[in-house]
Order: sequence, then structure tokens, then C-alpha cells
Amino acid sequence: MPSAARPYEDDEAVLATMHGKERVIAPLLRGALGLRVRVAPGINTDRFGTFSRDIERTGSQLDAARAKIAAAFEMSPGARVAVASEGSFGPHSQIPFAPLAREIVVMKDRVSGLELVGHHAGMETNFSHAVVADLNGASAFAERAGFPGHGVIVIGCVDQQPAPGRALIKGIGNWADLQRAVETVIGTCGAAFVETDMRAHRNPTRMRAIKRATLDLVRRVRSPCPRCARLGFAISQRLFGLPCSWCGGPTVALKAEVYACEGCGYREEHPVKATSADPGQCEECNP
Repeated sequence: MPSAARPYEDDEAVLATMHGKERVIAPLLRGALGLRVRVAPGINTDRFGTFSRDIERTGSQLDAARAKIAAAFEMSPGARVAVASEGSFGPHSQIPFAPLAREIVVMKDRVSGLELVGHHAGMETNFSHAVVADLNGASAFAERAGFPGHGVIVIGCVDQQPAPGRALIKGIGNWADLQRAVETVIGTCGAAFVETDMRAHRNPTRMRAIKRATLDLVRRVRSPCPRCARLGFAISQRLFGLPCSWCGGPTVALKAEVYACEGCGYREEHPVKATSADPGQCEECNP
């Protein structure tokens, strides 16, 4: 029987990727869960949406990951488990002019119906773009983005906005390729929209975030419910309002984390170690 620590000892898992994500996902799932991970043969995950905007993603980040999993199962009828990841990039909701990267790694067990999601969100990303009118501008942006270690793509540009229908060049591997791509697009559109390539195999920073989301998934899988033993007993809610050390009123500081089981509904509230918060986090004492 599989141990609690490796609940999927020697079971087969199929990974929905065409961008090398198996390099970080497969070793972690094998070592921690016992899964034998292989890539879904011939799968085209671009059909569920691309960062370069030529194929729009419909639905949410989780919807896209679930669609990839369904496709992987169709192609691999013998696999018990399917895994997929999906990223999302945009402006930070609380910090002006700062980017935020969100990664999820989803695992679905076809036998039990169990679905678990690992998460990672942070500001460690090179996600950015520039509208350029010459090669110097494109080269300066590419250098800031970490090119050629990190990829860039060159897109057509109309009214300062990306126009992939006019031009879209991916797979730019070196400075000579970049020069040709920029000159071609500027010649067509008068300007070029140069953007970081957010595909995992061309973005080592993103690959590290996928690894962290996979680690979160592993933690969830290896956390059974104390009541019913269903896997995935994990944080479902964070409660704020730790009392202020001056006035005793509620603050914006975290006071507890709630762990919950989606199977039986069992919940546990785990208070933080601190008993009071700094007055600087209190709206009354520090308005």
C-alpha cells in the first residue's frame, strides 16, 4: 500500500504541457508523491490561450488549467492522474506600477475525483513590454528583460497597442534574430511592441514560480483531513483583525488561518503566534 507521504506510489500521471514544465514538476511529484509523470504526447496547450494574444484565453486561469487536464486525459486513457499549470500576469492590485505573477498547478485524480490546486503569487517576474521605433529601443528593453536567457517576442503595433494580427515573431534566440524581427515589424507597422516571452521554457523566472506552486500542491496532497483522511486539508481562509497593542481594536494584521476539508467540511482555526499587532497597522491609532 502507498504510504501517507507518497499516496500515489508508482501511479501514472500525465502532464499537459508543450513548454518544458516537466523539468520542474515531474521530479517533485515523483519524489514527494510517487507519481510517474510523463508529458501528454502531442498536446497543443496553446489552443487554450496564449500570452502573445494571438489566441485569447476564455474563462479563468483555473478554467484553462482544467481544460488542459481534460485534454490530457483524452489523450492518455490509462493515466490515473493529470496535471496542468497556468500562469497569469498583470498589475499588482495594491502596489502601483508593480507587476504581479500568479501561478497555479492543478492535479486531478480520475479515480477518486479529487482535484487539488497549488498556488504561488509574487512580484518576482520580468513581465513587461515596450513600444519601440528603432533597434536601440528594442535592444535596451531586451537587456532589461534578461535576454537572451529570458526570451522576448516582437508583435505588430497599431496606435501604441499590440497587433498580433499584423505581425508576431516568437522563438527569438539571439541578438541577430532580435534585430531581424524588430526591423521586419517596424518596416510593416512603423513601430514594434516588444514584450517578455512568458512561456515557461523561455522564462526561467516563471519556471521558478511554477516550481513553488508545485511545492504548494505537494503540501496540500500530503495533508490529509484529521477527520475523514481526504487529501488536501489546507488553508482555505485567512482571518484579519489581530488586536492593536495600544487600543485593543481590530487591525489589518493577520490573526488566524483557517484549514478546511472540501470533503467533509471539517475546519480548524489556527491563530498566529502574536497576541497583538503594531499600532501602525491600526486604523484608529495610525489613521
